[in-house]
Amino acid sequence: MTIKTISELKSADVLISAFIKTDELEEQLSSKGFEWAVDSFAAEKGESLVFLKESRQLKQVLLGLGKNAKNADVLFVFRQFFAAQKTKLKGKIVLDLRGLEGYAEFVANGTLLASYNIGLLKTREKEEESVFNKGSELFIWVDEDKEKLAKLAVKKGLETAETQMNVMALADAPSSHKSPDFVAKYIKKSGKKNGFEVQVYDEKACAEMGFHALLAVGRGSVDRPPRMVVMEYKGKKAKKKVGLVGKGVTFDTGGISLKPGSGMEDMKHDMGGSVAVIGAMELAAKLKLDVHLVGIVALTENCIDGLAIKPGDVIQSYSGKTIEVINTDAEGRLILSDAIHYMAKEFEPEVMIDLATLTGSCIRTLGHKAAGLMTNNDVLALSLEKAGMETGEKLWRLPLWDDYRAELDSDVADIKNLGSAYAGATTAGKFLEFFTDGHANWAHLDIAGTAFMKTAFAKQTSATAYGVRLLTQFVENYIEE
Repeated sequence: MTIKTISELKSADVLISAFIKTDELEEQLSSKGFEWAVDSFAAEKGESLVFLKESRQLKQVLLGLGKNAKNADVLFVFRQFFAAQKTKLKGKIVLDLRGLEGYAEFVANGTLLASYNIGLLKTREKEEESVFNKGSELFIWVDEDKEKLAKLAVKKGLETAETQMNVMALADAPSSHKSPDFVAKYIKKSGKKNGFEVQVYDEKACAEMGFHALLAVGRGSVDRPPRMVVMEYKGKKAKKKVGLVGKGVTFDTGGISLKPGSGMEDMKHDMGGSVAVIGAMELAAKLKLDVHLVGIVALTENCIDGLAIKPGDVIQSYSGKTIEVINTDAEGRLILSDAIHYMAKEFEPEVMIDLATLTGSCIRTLGHKAAGLMTNNDVLALSLEKAGMETGEKLWRLPLWDDYRAELDSDVADIKNLGSAYAGATTAGKFLEFFTDGHANWAHLDIAGTAFMKTAFAKQTSATAYGVRLLTQFVENYIEE
């Protein structure tokens, strides 16, 4: 399906008119010829009213965006509507967005996201026909004086959705179909296509460079060794450098500290931090942002065999500091310790942000509505929170006080990888802080509750691409500051 903008309606098979729930709803309905719907349509979020014109040649839809509709609400409504109606809509579809042009990016984003197919490995006799593959066209109808800006917004929304679907497919792929090397090859392909540099370090190079913590976690997967991947994009007028670091555990059994069997199938998603960074790099390059962006993802499996690390082991790290392994299921912070220190020492970004599906503690604290934000930099915290509210990828700040540092003291190493049974998200953040080389402008985002979850778009847990929009918006805001 193609999605374009128009400023004049000539013909349509389906006309969709969007409305916000306000005190002026009756007036808005009347202005577009829907005065008869005043008593039957309240424009609640996701509400739809479908009817046929007397000629039965035109299907019309009234679609509610809810009260005080935010960007994320609009995105969700259109994704939900097109996902539910994709086999019923056909032909020339016109979306009347006159007066609501400011939402054009999110309308396009949500509409295209509705085409995401989580069941790519299902066998079918023939492809299911839908509005996305049977030659339909979608036109976003805007006022003439708003068309130029709306066209740019639609383009951005579509490029964002394409990137989100790319990384969701990575995260949703079963472990049998992806490995650290598979993900690294995807990144190289994306870099070549979209215009950013990629350097992949295999297990031999990782050993030579000193990524000992990453290699230690990967010992239990001898046939699927780790990869460290560095991505670099530099806009033509770039003046600011931002570093992004992501955890990429392509499957996490918990290692010797084995996870419970129930729900372990979801651990193919334990690479949510890495896909956010990959997506942000890909999208920044597509949008040609004027920033110097460096992304590092540490990729590994965390499995079990005779070589796997054990509780009580002491391992080395890229920083030269030793780590006592208390629990092998606290592996994400181990691989990030190498990636974060490497970023800080070798690239010296002005801002450094890491993302990881790191702790169940963060899920118990914030559920699936927001990710945990930890930083000692108040300005950075406010900037990230602002980007989170703008995109709907919300953040909530958790403490990173030194009061918690003593819980990571070890008798046999420089630090241990697990604290007490309480404040697990914060002690994980304190562990990572130990490897930042004292970076004054660093933040840690625990996205364990937001990177994958049960949604309206799949029967089982699926990836959300959380972080792609957040990071891109943060970078755009940072460039303008």
